[in-house]
Amino acid sequence: MPKHGKKYQDALKTFDRNNLYEPQEAVALVKKVAPAKFDETVEVAVKLNLDPRQADQQIRGAVVLPHGTGKSRSVLVFAKGEKAKEAEEAGADFVGAEDIVAKIQGGWFGFDVAVATPDMMGVVGKLGRLLGPKGLMPNPKTGTVTMDVARAVKEVKAGKIEYRLDKAAIIHAPIGKVSFDENKLLENYLTLVEVLLKAKPAVAKGQYIKSITVASTMSPGIRINPLKPTGK
Repeated sequence: MPKHGKKYQDALKTFDRNNLYEPQEAVALVKKVAPAKFDETVEVAVKLNLDPRQADQQIRGAVVLPHGTGKSRSVLVFAKGEKAKEAEEAGADFVGAEDIVAKIQGGWFGFDVAVATPDMMGVVGKLGRLLGPKGLMPNPKTGTVTMDVARAVKEVKAGKIEYRLDKAAIIHAPIGKVSFDENKLLENYLTLVEVLLKAKPAVAKGQYIKSITVASTMSPGIRINPLKPTGK
């Protein structure tokens, strides 16, 4: 077991780690116990009663958080002609086609999100082995393969995040920074959870959400009641 520092241990003394808190209480506690001097990211881990090995129990998508994540993200758009111009006008950080593909094949990964028009996927597909493992491959399920590149770029810049069920049946997602006020963190949290509830597969049986934990980068996790994930 890794040893935690004094600040982490002190944070543990300020709340009951075995208690199941209401969302608003949990968010308030995270702000209170965050031990670092830098502006920590607040993250949510949602464990679902699903088998990620089954195709019909996979959950993947994207959601625009109403108050963003507090982090600016650079966007690369694979597009040509008029669509390339639209991407640039919408604020894309990088726009290109075969030239960008060659640059990535050479080892460049200076972007956070990649968007592509459908007609470019034949070219972008060559990068599957490079972008796939890094979670950077454009995908229709997350809205990053689209003809509406302007909207895609603006959504990412506004706070769009992607979520995906991992091998342990957990979805990890950022919901803001410790410096956000409680209401903004709570609204971001509720937006994410409501999207996950709507994404429940038809084959899911029993208690859908098994556990929810919210924590800052350096703080211990605070548990939220999974039977009342939105507090209602």
